[in-house]
Amino acid sequence: MAKLPGRFTAFQKSHPQVFKAYEELGKAAVAGGPLSPREIALVKLAIASGAKMEGALHSHTRRALEAGLDPEEIRHVALLSVTTLGFPNMMAILSWMDDILNSHKED
Repeated sequence: MAKLPGRFTAFQKSHPQVFKAYEELGKAAVAGGPLSPREIALVKLAIASGAKMEGALHSHTRRALEAGLDPEEIRHVALLSVTTLGFPNMMAILSWMDDILNSHKED
């Protein structure tokens, strides 16, 4: 697994009870429905894209790779955003995805 951002690990260490509750909420949300890990990864990518959250996009791109999606499937999520979020936002989303996808190639 890729190195986690310092801000994330610092929060995890400084607020372990809050972090544990946050993790448990995420697990409950995943268990609350019928979607497969691949489908969940795609939905999470789409949500992070629509919210234009760079850090979340990085995280969910890593998770999508872990769920077995290939880079072109991940980039397709960005491409699909063009008519809803606009071309400049789509380009930013692709850039954020490529931050992870390009470093993944080097591993």
